[in-house]
Amino acid sequence: MKLIETHQAPNPRRVRIFLAEKGIEVALEEMALTVENIRSEAFTALNPIQRVPVLVLDDGTAISESVAICRYFEELQPDPPLFGTGALGRAMVEMWTRRVEHYLLFHIAQCFRHLHPAMVEREVPQVRDWGEANRPRALAQLKVMDDALAESEFIAGDAYSIADITLLVAVDFMQRARIDRPDGLSNLDRWYDMVQQRPSTAA
Repeated sequence: MKLIETHQAPNPRRVRIFLAEKGIEVALEEMALTVENIRSEAFTALNPIQRVPVLVLDDGTAISESVAICRYFEELQPDPPLFGTGALGRAMVEMWTRRVEHYLLFHIAQCFRHLHPAMVEREVPQVRDWGEANRPRALAQLKVMDDALAESEFIAGDAYSIADITLLVAVDFMQRARIDRPDGLSNLDRWYDMVQQRPSTAA
């Protein structure tokens, strides 16, 4: 089994943090995100979407999409539970994971992909106006997260979960996307100071 990933990319980091929280070791295969690599016939056969990470099982089965990979390991090793417990707990984790992924991380990624010079060859065409349009959308979602964190210790309730991992990675990715975290988000700041001290954050 191996995880094909790129260390600096946000989605592989989500999986690495998840694995570290579980105490699971998986062989990592670093892949440079060049156009040649991601569009190669061999990699496209593993993931036709041409994105990392990709988990390749011993029988050759390939699993892509970060949450799907994490779900696979959650089923193999349920403890500690990172997808919630009980019907309500699992639903809350799913809800917040999707909110963070689709309404925050997505907008941050669009800023990065359409504004950062490093993405010129991979995001064709780069549409600067679209990149700029996503900046205020990302910032608006930070306020949503801040409000939620006024009600609970973690983003999906009282337990650390994959939703927190996704939010941590999103907030950290803002720096690479050149989005400044605004002042006045005291609940988000409290949460960030707490979760970034977990040993898994360095994975």
